[in-house]
Amino acid sequence: MRRLLLISNSTHFGSGYLEHCAEQVKSFFSGCDSILFVPYALQDLERYAQKACDAFAAMDLSMKSCHLHADPGSAVRATSGLFIGGGNTFRLLEKLNRFNMIDPIRKRVGEGMAYMGTSAGSNMACVSIRTTNDMPIVYPPSFSALNLVPFQINSHFVDSDPTNQHMSETRETRIAEFHEENAEPVVGLREGAMLVVRGERMVLKGQNGAKLFRRGDPPLEIEIDADLSYLLG
Repeated sequence: MRRLLLISNSTHFGSGYLEHCAEQVKSFFSGCDSILFVPYALQDLERYAQKACDAFAAMDLSMKSCHLHADPGSAVRATSGLFIGGGNTFRLLEKLNRFNMIDPIRKRVGEGMAYMGTSAGSNMACVSIRTTNDMPIVYPPSFSALNLVPFQINSHFVDSDPTNQHMSETRETRIAEFHEENAEPVVGLREGAMLVVRGERMVLKGQNGAKLFRRGDPPLEIEIDADLSYLLG
């Protein structure tokens, strides 16, 4: 029953907020009676919520922000669709724990609620937030995330540039360090790329592709429309 749309970035070069993935977003939430937005990755909740709700309205989708509810966990239990926006992953996880939203989100996804994330929201769907690019500006109770998928995502993945003498510490270097201590595969989602999960099937969509990192194996280039269902096993 799992329905996930995990997008690397919400703003793409040359386009406005969510414009590069508008077609996928509109299709993904088709049939949802209600959609709830989680703005906790940024500090200005009002402005962020308005920006996201306006973008959804342009797609003929109605959405409300959970920060307007006295009990955000109850709001999650009542919605048929959820969008967690990008920002700082540590701040987002701290707020989800503070407002007791972790368990309700996991339960509702298991019941078939549509879950969409961009950037930090996509990181949050993973086993943990240990492959985020963000600084730990606050202290969540742990690094454990929603565990909706059994692997890690590195959003905004940037390939190494051998001609750039100032990129000695690349994303691949950081992911290699992660695999020195951890076994979970890491999907490096380039700008514009997204993972679409329906039940036990997962496909890479969008643009620019991705790179798969598994401990002990060389990195694997992943093309658009590739079936990645084996990572869900």
